[in-house]
Amino acid sequence: MDPYGSDGGILAFYAAFLFIAFIFAIAGYIIGSIFLMKIFDKAGVQGKWRAWIPVYNWMVFSKLGDLSPWLVLIAFGASVLLGWIPVIGQIVLILPFLVILMAAWRVGLKLQKEAVWLILFFFLSIVWLGINAFDKSRWNTAIPAAPWANNGFLSDRTTWAGVPAQAPVGGYPANPATTGYTPPPAPQGPAAGYTPPAAPPAGYTPPAAPPAGGQPPTAPPPPAGQPPQV
Repeated sequence: MDPYGSDGGILAFYAAFLFIAFIFAIAGYIIGSIFLMKIFDKAGVQGKWRAWIPVYNWMVFSKLGDLSPWLVLIAFGASVLLGWIPVIGQIVLILPFLVILMAAWRVGLKLQKEAVWLILFFFLSIVWLGINAFDKSRWNTAIPAAPWANNGFLSDRTTWAGVPAQAPVGGYPANPATTGYTPPPAPQGPAAGYTPPAAPPAGYTPPAAPPAGGQPPTAPPPPAGQPPQV
């Protein structure tokens, strides 16, 4: 009997595959938690343990990204409860990633990363975390407010001990993308104290233009100190 065609061989293959996938998942979780711990350190979060608790670590990440941490919990809960439903389940399963992606945009801005870095987070989030964890960037909350800052459902309103508030001192700077441009006022006339030039007197005749094709003088100018020759 061919062992590779038996049910036992197929089950052994799947068991080996699941075991390898489990090992990679554990390794990825450990590495990701280390990277989150370093990012939390930059943000001034107290307690390294926060980076090691599943789901809660992304809730803290969401707070640092100016999003309500309960959105992460709701998204993960919805994916667990509704993930088995056809079509709807596939849509719900991506909700946690979308929430974390929005938070990553804000966290990246505070670590001096442009919005284009979200492309890297979308495809290789572990690499994005590693770069922000170990580069020389410093945490800076003095960035324009998030577009959802006035949305009570999306914006962060929670206060957690050990997690610094993200509102910058003195308030958020103006956002050029949302602030209307006001052009400078048009001039209303001559400036104060300006006097226009006087008009020429009556009967004034301007000097005649030199004749066209005039020849330059052929005689050299007299030496200095001598009167001109007649």
